[in-house]
Amino acid sequence: MKKLIMILVAIALVSCSEKSNNPYVTLQGNIANSNMDSIVILGRNFEKYIKVNSDGSFQDTLKVTDGFHGINNGTSQSFLYLKNGYDMTVDFDMNNFPGSIEFQGQGAETNNYLTMKLQFIKDENISNYASFFELEKEPFDAKIADLKKRMDDMLTNAKGLDAEVVKMEKEANDKMIIFFKDNYATEHENLIGLSKGDPSPGFNYPDKNGNNVSLTDLKGKYVYIDVWATWCGPCKREIPYLKEMDEEFKGKDIAFVSLSIDKMEHKEKWLKMIEDEDLKGIQIMADQDWNSDFVTAYKIQGIPRFILLDKEGNIVNSNAPRPSDPGLKEVLKTLEL
Repeated sequence: MKKLIMILVAIALVSCSEKSNNPYVTLQGNIANSNMDSIVILGRNFEKYIKVNSDGSFQDTLKVTDGFHGINNGTSQSFLYLKNGYDMTVDFDMNNFPGSIEFQGQGAETNNYLTMKLQFIKDENISNYASFFELEKEPFDAKIADLKKRMDDMLTNAKGLDAEVVKMEKEANDKMIIFFKDNYATEHENLIGLSKGDPSPGFNYPDKNGNNVSLTDLKGKYVYIDVWATWCGPCKREIPYLKEMDEEFKGKDIAFVSLSIDKMEHKEKWLKMIEDEDLKGIQIMADQDWNSDFVTAYKIQGIPRFILLDKEGNIVNSNAPRPSDPGLKEVLKTLEL
């Protein structure tokens, strides 16, 4: 069931069949704090570089396959719903992308709704679906009912949406709720034994220098584990925050462990990223990627995944906050470090 929830969320990322009489999209906008010479629009079998002027403005016409496209500023990506016939303005701040993105013109209502929906998915941590399945049945049912109501209300209250998007979103919302309900019993049972206070499954994997590091070696320290991989974009976005955390708590009784689940044939790529990114903390590599004992013991089906253990190796939180979450520092400050 690896990454199934992301597949459900990504139901939105399909092309729609409805066609427009106008064969082109007109796309323009302004980028505050711009330091680039182009942005990239990506679609199915489609890639278009649009020149960015020295003042941050851009404009072009595109012939697209109606549906979802990526907009990439060179370091981050967001999504656009484009349909031939749209005449749309896209503005954003380079220092806050995609958080600052705004739309105006034909197609703006649809894109503003979808931006709000993606933010909702992030805020509710829906991609980390294990946190839902950890709940007991009554709070789980209440959580899912609340999730459904808020998604349905968001769609109902949105005005001027493209008809294809409305249809697509209704189907996506329904399938997401069905996924949660159908898989609750099995997933909840799988997570029993990984609750707060339970002994954590162990690990014993080689570090970047080839020396094995085990959980037992770290007894007497709190342990914050980052399960990640070099190919994982969301994992890499957490790196600056994790480095900051490591620096802030240096000398304290806490070990920051980054456990890579890259395939063994990509070991050199892993080692190179450690060097290139100057990765801190304890860097270890699991022996069988997704099938490694530690990964399967925690039923990890999506990364990044963060786990916090106490000084005796017991679970404090099997789905701990991410380094980018301000709540993590608050949690760590309550520990006896």
